[in-house]
Amino acid sequence: MIELSKSLSDYIIRIRRDVHSYPELRYEEFRTAQLVEEELRSIGVETRRVAGTGVVGLIRGRGSRVVALRADMDALPIQEENDVPYRSRVPGKMHACGHDAHVAMLLGAARVLSEVRDELRGSVKLIFQPAEEGGAGAKRIVEEGELEGVSAIFGLHVWSELPAGVIATRGGPMNASSTSFVIRIKGLGGHAAHPELTRDPTVPAVDIYNAIQKVVSRSVDPFTPIVISTPRFEASRASNVIPDVVEIYGTLRVFDMNLRDRVLARLESIVKHYSVAWDCEGSLEVVGIPYPPVVNNPELASFVLATASELGPTAEAPMSMGAEDFSFYLQKVPGAFIILGVRNEAKGIVYPHHHPKFDVDEDVLWKGTALHSLLAYRYLKVYG
Repeated sequence: MIELSKSLSDYIIRIRRDVHSYPELRYEEFRTAQLVEEELRSIGVETRRVAGTGVVGLIRGRGSRVVALRADMDALPIQEENDVPYRSRVPGKMHACGHDAHVAMLLGAARVLSEVRDELRGSVKLIFQPAEEGGAGAKRIVEEGELEGVSAIFGLHVWSELPAGVIATRGGPMNASSTSFVIRIKGLGGHAAHPELTRDPTVPAVDIYNAIQKVVSRSVDPFTPIVISTPRFEASRASNVIPDVVEIYGTLRVFDMNLRDRVLARLESIVKHYSVAWDCEGSLEVVGIPYPPVVNNPELASFVLATASELGPTAEAPMSMGAEDFSFYLQKVPGAFIILGVRNEAKGIVYPHHHPKFDVDEDVLWKGTALHSLLAYRYLKVYG
């Protein structure tokens, strides 16, 4: 399977570049889904649509156990700045997180596993998932029942901080939960030359911003991972206008969901009382779909690293405050989230995820295909 994966390198790169050139945002992955369906059906893999723009393929082997492999498909609203032949042809949209590579690697694995389907001691479910970037596509797939009967699931993500070709994971917590929120402070606007005639909401907004930073240093154990960022402010659009309302958008990242609830309650109290002190009204609202933390099964994480060692260097993945909706799968069945290094300084591939110059070292993508294939094959052999 390793040699077959290597021989598919040109195919994997071609698919990746095709998907990269035509990026689609969450729940808009119509072209990508069609490509996936066509590729799977061309090798005799049965498919069906899920979660609107997602695709599930099933490679049937001999046995009742089912293992799942997942690739997300959506792009980001970013204008690409790379000067490459396969750069995005869609203005304002880009595969800046590597999901194009995920699609290509899993399609490669479909070809490898199809070649050995008679040797599979069970079936392999291929999940091509929409809307990882804020749309919680994984949650929708779970709610549609696609993990019923699945014994384990593996997901692979290219990683810009890891040297090209290195494969890493870890047992237990790996990625933090993510909760987005908006703080609204309502006052009374007016002319900036006469603030005494207003109830200026920007005054408590500044105090609230500073108080939020103190929550981390004064209300949480210093050895507990937590991040609270509030990078977006919306208020007046003119220097001489005091607004009626200030909105502060933020994100809370933790591994402990009980801590998350306590911190949200603390933030809500801060917003309310600081606002009242300046004759304003303050509220905090959780927006979007919160992502739980990614918690890998320790036994399966060890299984991944043992398998990956045949492909080259491995490492224990660091814990990350970045969120991943793969967590919804892991709440349902045991599994492991894995990262594949794609950083190559010699090639100038050094930019982080979600950057307009993000790229991947395509020469190592065959390893993703090989890892998917080996994990599915050996899991069914060992646990089937």
